[in-house]
Amino acid sequence: MFHIKIAQAETIKVAAIDWCPQICVNETRPGYTVELIKKIFQESEYTLEIDLFPWSRAIKYVSEGKYDALLAPAKKEAPNLVFPKFPVGHQRMCFFINASSTWRYENKQSLQGMKIGIANDTSIEELNGYIKEHPEQFYYQPYHERFIAQNAGKVLKKRIDAFVFTNNTTLYELKNENLHHKIKSAGCVSEAKIFLAFTPEDKRKQQINKMINYFNKRMAILIKAGEINKLHQKYGIQQASH
Repeated sequence: MFHIKIAQAETIKVAAIDWCPQICVNETRPGYTVELIKKIFQESEYTLEIDLFPWSRAIKYVSEGKYDALLAPAKKEAPNLVFPKFPVGHQRMCFFINASSTWRYENKQSLQGMKIGIANDTSIEELNGYIKEHPEQFYYQPYHERFIAQNAGKVLKKRIDAFVFTNNTTLYELKNENLHHKIKSAGCVSEAKIFLAFTPEDKRKQQINKMINYFNKRMAILIKAGEINKLHQKYGIQQASH
């Protein structure tokens, strides 16, 4: 006599953006946060389904419960979502300018008179207050796969003085677009942790809490085993400074 156990996998629907090297449209190198969450759930009762959207829409879908989780916001970018204990990485927002410019970001005062490109629904930690007080200096655009190339073009045409975006992604895209000799980094603001954040939808609270508990448990094991550092090294990601 024998028993056949049929495993019924539950799907975790993840909304994400094209944000390489964190999240990439590439099956062999899908991005370090994608590889990490796949590693976390690979031997579980869950299967992952990752769909890419513009950033604002991805946040909206998870907030409304159409998707279970969002990859990979900072807490201030989607404060209504449910965040696990462990982040999946970190982001550092930096200013990018024409390579011939001598301007550098030092503090809020150094931003005076600057015209700056920025993505919708982006949190820049210590500058959020300044941005709110000086909206006329900031030129918003939805984040999509052409955001960096378009803003680099605006800088080169002198329509804006600088744009601000994630350091790793901008450097990666500038190289891809062969713009890395024309655009340079001009200083960064503080780092923020990024997460796999879950929907606050009440009807799914029990299921979501179970997913989060599993995530936290597996993440603790992977950190202890040094797996996170290996992934960062694979993608050339600098370690967080805190």
